[in-house]
Amino acid sequence: MATPTEQTDILDHVAIEIPIHAYDSLVIPLKERMETIATARCICRVNESLLKKNENQYIPQNISIGPFHQEKNNLKSMEVHKWRYLYSLLNRKPHLEATLDKCVKTLRELEHKARLCYEDHEQIKIPSNEFVELMLVDAGFLIELFLKYAIKGLKRRGDYVFNTSGLLYELRCDMLLLENQIPYFILQRLFEIVPIPEHCKLSLTELAFRFFKDMIPGDHRLHLVKFGQEGNHLLDLIRHCFLPTIPRVKVKKEEGIRALPYKATKLKAAGIKLKKASTEDLLDIKFVKGVLQIPPIQVHQYTERLFRNLIAFEQCGSQNTLHISSYVLLMKSLLQDEKDMKLLKRKQILTNYDFIEKKQVTTLFQRLCEEMNVMEKVNEFYYDGLCEQVKEDKRTSWQLQNWKPMKPGYLQQPLPRIVIVIAVLLIILILVGALFSIISFFRHRF
Repeated sequence: MATPTEQTDILDHVAIEIPIHAYDSLVIPLKERMETIATARCICRVNESLLKKNENQYIPQNISIGPFHQEKNNLKSMEVHKWRYLYSLLNRKPHLEATLDKCVKTLRELEHKARLCYEDHEQIKIPSNEFVELMLVDAGFLIELFLKYAIKGLKRRGDYVFNTSGLLYELRCDMLLLENQIPYFILQRLFEIVPIPEHCKLSLTELAFRFFKDMIPGDHRLHLVKFGQEGNHLLDLIRHCFLPTIPRVKVKKEEGIRALPYKATKLKAAGIKLKKASTEDLLDIKFVKGVLQIPPIQVHQYTERLFRNLIAFEQCGSQNTLHISSYVLLMKSLLQDEKDMKLLKRKQILTNYDFIEKKQVTTLFQRLCEEMNVMEKVNEFYYDGLCEQVKEDKRTSWQLQNWKPMKPGYLQQPLPRIVIVIAVLLIILILVGALFSIISFFRHRF
């Protein structure tokens, strides 16, 4: 039998386990009520009219992320690879069961908030266990995909994703779709729990940015800062990279303006200079002393799908401003035909457009505006003040009143060259006339 002193020592070392989740019965309902009020419906359904016009731009073709498309048969083949990536992620260190248990408990606590992020979440009739499993598999796959993309040593010879030609590009296209998202806080919390390789010093945001940066035009160093801002999901983080960094130009008059007064070639003819801006922040368009400064845009295989889903996201109503929609409408007013496109190409404002047909580039912004109805209200147009500046510029007001477009096929040579040719011909005619006059004079004299 232990002595009193020994009993005291034993008691001193006994760990008293206090149940962590022994909350008051009112706590959980209060928490869920606060989440219901505060959580934005940030993962929306794309309007049916848009789907009918161009479904492939909004519906995943290879992988389902989140609950909207998980039952589609053509996406089932990727499910086994998602499970393999999850196992690879959790099995990186021993005691997989303990890590898995912590992940499941964490996701159960976040389940209510995660469901609220989806539009018409009441219609998502997925049982609790299946929803938690869905979040775990999809989030685990994304985290492991970002890790393998950033760290070459993690890739294996038989890796299906990295060894299948073109699949990585196709997955990237699917992962930027509005309907194919999971809440970013799910990714972030899981990233804090799962075993990350010791030599990986990158945050989740840095890993995700490395994966998506090639599809975001502009300076990647500047974009990383914007990408790191708080976002609702991966598409929202990409949207942050496009946001302007300069103040919005205020409108002086009450009536709103929804576009530039003239297209690119006509502005140039009026004396307005079009210049490639020194900044690479896509939406930082300025008008200074008769010069319209436009940041360069790279048009590539991602551009149309990315813009379409960013505009669809803005149309959900969760965003206060329609930045991307405004940019598309402004570019539509500049690019009316192939001559405008060639002008912007010469100015190095439009680049990398050879990946797709030139005709598609010319009509890209027109198609986006017409199909997506990008501006329903005039006062939501972000560039109304800028367009007012251009319209009221002295060069525009008097020069464009007298400017008349040349008829097709008329005066194919640039005007300065024609003037020089005419002047030279006139001089030759004058000299020839003078020569004949001199010869005639001497013939009659002698």
